[in-house]
Amino acid sequence: MSEQKTALIEHYLLSLQDNICKAIETEDTQTVFTEENWDRESGGGGGRTRVLSNGKYFEQAGINFSHVTGAALPASATAHRPELAGRNFDALGVSLVIHPHNPYVPTTHANIRYFQASKPGESPIWWFGGGFDLTPYYPFEEDCIHWHSIAKQACDPFGNDVYTRYKKWCDEYFYLKHRKEARGIGGLFFDDLNEWGFDKCFEFMQSIGNHFVNAYTPIVKKRKDMAYTDRERQFQLYRRGRYVEFNLIYDRGTLFGLQTGGRTESILMSLPPLTAWRYNWKPESDSAESKIYDAIKPRDWLSA
Repeated sequence: MSEQKTALIEHYLLSLQDNICKAIETEDTQTVFTEENWDRESGGGGGRTRVLSNGKYFEQAGINFSHVTGAALPASATAHRPELAGRNFDALGVSLVIHPHNPYVPTTHANIRYFQASKPGESPIWWFGGGFDLTPYYPFEEDCIHWHSIAKQACDPFGNDVYTRYKKWCDEYFYLKHRKEARGIGGLFFDDLNEWGFDKCFEFMQSIGNHFVNAYTPIVKKRKDMAYTDRERQFQLYRRGRYVEFNLIYDRGTLFGLQTGGRTESILMSLPPLTAWRYNWKPESDSAESKIYDAIKPRDWLSA
């Protein structure tokens, strides 16, 4: 892939980071993002990390851009694609995680990325990946429907079955096998995308990135001023534990960043500032806390 096309992707990703940061600052009304530019110590490239902490509505929000290169892909990237072993790589993307104060506002994650793996004398292998997903603590059906409606809007111009396929992939990917439960209500997840050709694949990645704010901020506006007690806060901290477990055990992005010698502070900004675990705890039957366990079972939200 030409350097010109890589430059186009980088320009888009930096603009996307700017736009999402602006939208989150507008919702918070009190605090802005701090920015750190960093260079990768082992290998080439670096990134632009932005973090908002202790805002009025957001406990922590991290929105990161990175563009890194290296001589060989790590095990996390080649485990399911052994043909990539021994190739150098060029990887760039935007990744974000937002942890709100209010338990009625969901946590969210989004990521869009581009990879290229090259080897002298052979054509480069390239692909796009990413998606966005939602992790509520106290689910509202209308919010879940809205989230998936926007996800479908992002996919519809690219084929009638795209939303269905990538929703299913998201449900399967964000699943904690050791807990036998999903992390949240899902959204979209795609990887290894190149079959449409570069231009259409790049357009799809942009569509996913551009729809994120419209998917998340209406939910924030609706829930951020709802009153809550310590009971809801403690349940939020407990459920955040599931988020931490997934990111440290299963998440490909976390593993890729650590295995390629990425900036640890930027990689682990996805973890919430506070969380809690309780031994063998279960919510009371028919309580407000029990509703999340039904909501996170995969379902067709758009037929609700």
